Amino acid sequence: MELKYGCNPNQKPSSVYVKNGELPIEVLNGKPGYINLLDAFNGWQLVRELKAATGLPAATSFKHVSPAGAAIGRPLTDTLRKIYFTGDGELSPLACAYARARGADRMSSYGDFIALSDECDESTAKLIQVEVSDGIIAPGYSQKALEILKSKRKGTYCIIKIDPAYVPAPIETKDVFGVTFEQGRNELKIDAEMMKNVVTENKNIPADKLEDLIISLITLKYTQSNSVCYVKDGQAIGIGAGQQSRIHCTRLAGQKADNWYLRQSPEVLGLEFVDNIRRPDRDNAIDVYISDDSDEVLAEGVWQNIFKVKPAPFTRDAKKAWLATNTAVALGSDAFFPFGDNIERAHRSGVEFIAEPGGSIRDDNVIETCNKYGIAMAFTGIRLFHH
Repeated sequence: MELKYGCNPNQKPSSVYVKNGELPIEVLNGKPGYINLLDAFNGWQLVRELKAATGLPAATSFKHVSPAGAAIGRPLTDTLRKIYFTGDGELSPLACAYARARGADRMSSYGDFIALSDECDESTAKLIQVEVSDGIIAPGYSQKALEILKSKRKGTYCIIKIDPAYVPAPIETKDVFGVTFEQGRNELKIDAEMMKNVVTENKNIPADKLEDLIISLITLKYTQSNSVCYVKDGQAIGIGAGQQSRIHCTRLAGQKADNWYLRQSPEVLGLEFVDNIRRPDRDNAIDVYISDDSDEVLAEGVWQNIFKVKPAPFTRDAKKAWLATNTAVALGSDAFFPFGDNIERAHRSGVEFIAEPGGSIRDDNVIETCNKYGIAMAFTGIRLFHH
């Protein structure tokens, strides 16, 4: 399949192919690009594994070869429906999964490439219809869903159907600087067996939190390393990807998790926006309002283009008090934590359950820090680097 160009417009020619047989995809609408397909194939693998591990429909929102969000189809609370802007219509389990995946980090999901584990139904397509997105990959589409999606982007929205029975070769290769790299595919199955070695004083990991840890590790399996993933109630709420330092992963993902929770605060839920405000403008305003730069959005005259009534400032103390009520968060790391500072930062975002490989020369410090806060931590013995 010929592509318009590679990662950048100057990188031509560009195409995708398999060495033997046919491509496992069918393009139903639009024309995918090089990065679109990288997102599509990584995203499809992620949701396929989430579905296999949990039995529930799964969705992910990909940007630049890492997930901005990933989730399974647990029902949404009224609060989540409000902060995800789903409206009042009935939501299928798959639609719930996509609302969670898209809604966790709306700033990063802007212009995403979507992957769904199941046939896209009308309920899910209606959610996608109003969002800014580049395309979607799924094993199938209902007729009504296909009609809705084809109407996006003036008829150019990229819609890909993948063969769910496709099995890639066990050896994968890629070229870098004219040199071919070869390795066995990462076919590691992530399940509860990996979480049996609980090394902390607190060894209680309830079944639903075990599932959250599984979700975090499957998400990390397809996230550019170094990476850390916070999960709560079946969805990633903060993903830190591609950082050179583990603590920076933990801080980045923790800030995203904090933002997700701050959006559920009474201060944010009470914001009254002007009529017909664009969805990205609303999302940007919320992001600034909950940040340390909230004075920008509350500046004299500026707020009148956004809010019907000028909101009171969201003070640092008020944010700190609200964040203190976030609990029972699960955290996965794609490699060991080298120091206890990562645990200190994770604790600030409500983390009570952790899965990481172990193997640092400072494991004793990491375990000691977990014990200080009563955190239950499992050593998986498995690294999940992805590049």
